[in-house]
Amino acid sequence: MRLQFEVIPHLLKFRFEAGTSRGSFTEKETWFIKVWEKGNPDCIGWGEASPLKGLSIDYSSNYEIELRTLLNTLSALDFPEETGELLEFISTNTPIEKPSIRFGLETALLDLLNGGKQIIFDTSFAQGKARIPINGLIWMGEKTFMQKQINDKLKEGYNTIKLKIGAIDFDAELALLEGIREHYSANDITLRVDANGAFTDVDAMGKLEQLAALEIHSIEQPVKAGQYELMKKLCAKSPLDIALDEELIGVNSKEEKRALLERVQPQYIILKPALLGGILSCQEWIEIAESLNIGWWMTSMLEANIGLNAIAQFTAQYKPTLPQGLGTGQLYHNNIDSPLEIRKGELLYNVPKGWGEVSV
Repeated sequence: MRLQFEVIPHLLKFRFEAGTSRGSFTEKETWFIKVWEKGNPDCIGWGEASPLKGLSIDYSSNYEIELRTLLNTLSALDFPEETGELLEFISTNTPIEKPSIRFGLETALLDLLNGGKQIIFDTSFAQGKARIPINGLIWMGEKTFMQKQINDKLKEGYNTIKLKIGAIDFDAELALLEGIREHYSANDITLRVDANGAFTDVDAMGKLEQLAALEIHSIEQPVKAGQYELMKKLCAKSPLDIALDEELIGVNSKEEKRALLERVQPQYIILKPALLGGILSCQEWIEIAESLNIGWWMTSMLEANIGLNAIAQFTAQYKPTLPQGLGTGQLYHNNIDSPLEIRKGELLYNVPKGWGEVSV
C-alpha cells in the first residue's frame, strides 16, 4: 500500500514544574504522525514521535525537519499489510539512531492497519475488559513537594509508588521513605526508587544497603550507564534488586542486547519504546530477558495519550502482573482526550469515552 503522511507538532504543558535528574521543565515537545492510504483519506492512523530532550539520542533542534524528510521518502515506498512484515519494514527503512521516530511510525501504521480506531493491538485491554496495574510516580523536588505527591498517590489508591531520588539530600530522601514505612509495611505499599545514575562507585553499595533496610522493591539505574563492571558487581552483591534503564540506550542488535544482559545480569530491565527503538526492539528485549529469567516492566517517556495508548496496548499483550510505569497521561493540561483512565492504581481503556480531535 502507498501512504501519505502529515506531521503535527504539539507543545505539551505540564500541570506543574516537573523535576528530573536532567533539570526542571514545564513543557515538552511532541509530534503527531498522521497517515492514510492514498485514495482513502477517511481512514487515518495516528502515531506519536516524542523524544525527550537530554535523554533521547535522536532529539535535536532539527528533529521536525528530519521527521518530515524521512516521511516524505517513505511515501514513495510500498508498505506491507501484515503486522509482522510491517514492523520489519519500518525497522529496515528507518535509521536505527531514530528510535522515537520508529515508535511513532509503528504506532501510526498499526493503527491504520487496524482500521484507524486507535487500536494498536486488539487485546482485552483495548476492548475495555482488562486493566493494567501501574505505579504512582513521585517527581523529584523539594521535600514538601514530594511529600504532597506521596500523600496524594496513597489517597488515590495506589499500592506501588515509585520515587525519583537524587535531587535532594539523600538523608532527606531516606526520611521520606521512612515516613511511608512508619505507616505502611511492604505488604501494604510497594516502594520503587529511580536514582537516574546519581550514585557513585564510592557510595552506591552503602546507599543500596540503607534502601534495602526499608524493604524497597527495586532501584532503577543506581549508577551512570556504561560502567558495566561496576553495575555487574552491584547487581551481584546488592541486597536490593536492580533494574537497568538508561543502560539499554543505544544497544540495538539482538546480539548486543543478549551480551549486555548476560554480562551485567540485572534483576529487571525497564523498557521505553520511544527510547529503545520501538515495538519490535522491545519485543526482542523481552524475549531475551525472559530467556535469562530477568524481569521487566514498561514505562512511558512522557508521551501524550496517543503514544501512551500504544505503549499500554503493547504491554497488555503480555498480561503483566507487575505494576507498569504508565501513569503519565494526567501530567498535562492540554493532552489529547482519550479513553485512558486511572482507577485505584490501574490503567483502563474506557471505550465509550472515545477520542478527542488532534488540533492542528
